[in-house]
Amino acid sequence: MKKIFTVVGARPQFIKAAAVSRAIRTHFSDQLSEKIIHTGQHFDANMSDVFFEELDIPKPHRNLEIAGGGHGQMTGRMLEGIETLLIEERPDWVLIYGDTNSTLAGALAAAKLHIPIAHVEAGLRSYNMGMPEEVNRILSDRISELLFCPTQTAVDNLASEGLTKGVHLPGDVMFDVALYYKDKAARESTALSDLGLTPKGFVLATCHRAENTDYPARLTSILGALGRISKSHPVVLPLHPRTRAFVGKLGLEALLEDLITVDPLSFTDMLALEQASAVIVTDSGGVQKEAFFYDVPCITMRDETEWVETVNLGWNRIVGADAERIVTAFEEMVKTSLERPQVSPYGSGDAAEQIAAKLV
Repeated sequence: MKKIFTVVGARPQFIKAAAVSRAIRTHFSDQLSEKIIHTGQHFDANMSDVFFEELDIPKPHRNLEIAGGGHGQMTGRMLEGIETLLIEERPDWVLIYGDTNSTLAGALAAAKLHIPIAHVEAGLRSYNMGMPEEVNRILSDRISELLFCPTQTAVDNLASEGLTKGVHLPGDVMFDVALYYKDKAARESTALSDLGLTPKGFVLATCHRAENTDYPARLTSILGALGRISKSHPVVLPLHPRTRAFVGKLGLEALLEDLITVDPLSFTDMLALEQASAVIVTDSGGVQKEAFFYDVPCITMRDETEWVETVNLGWNRIVGADAERIVTAFEEMVKTSLERPQVSPYGSGDAAEQIAAKLV
């Protein structure tokens, strides 16, 4: 029986871990045992506890409750906490996801103790070293023994850096999750009726990345653009704690008056709104893909994306934080008829099972 330590800390990681954890329990319970370590990076109940409940993720073996502070402080405290647990338990694998501070802390702790690392969602690159996520993912890839890539682009990125050993292409575990919960979310969520929304008659927006929230001009431009879009389509904006804090700090509350602002949504409600949206406007990597999975046009408020397949296929437009570009893209996307690709660039929906089999 091989012992797996799964390190997670943020909403996107909970979603990805749900798929692999389910595959372990369903298909390999006699060969793999998993313990989940929650760093506490996302501590808000709406962004943490509810996801464990809705996604049926096993209760964390330990919650380190480490949140807040600068990147160095947060990562250092996580590294210390994870290392202590690894010394106690000595697992056979440390399983990490994505590109957060929790990802890097798990990778470093394992590497220092010579415990093999498996990185789910390896090989993504924005080529923007100003993003903390880019630093986290590059360093994590360099010290991982198994690199599970969601797309061929990710495989190619690693090859260009000289990384070919231990590289696998199972597909994207988020595609597994999107397929698994699609009908359940549409059936069980009451978000549309609660908010008085009509299917395909509204826009769903999210904004949380530091490159947007921490710069007054960018955040002001984004909220202004969403306000203009709301004149023709109601705009639902779940407010990330970071975004809410900066809106208050900068005195931008008036820019929210024309928007439907809500607290962070449960996983089920978020998927239900994504499926029913006319267009999605976001700076989230995961939401970009979920839009694609559900055949919803997407506008990405960043200067680049790791998910180039969505752009190349016409489902996603990169517009930065420029208000005019955001509004123009919306006006064009809402009128555009897009064709679904016959073969998904994100696999066939069994990535989690393939990953668990490799760990065995």
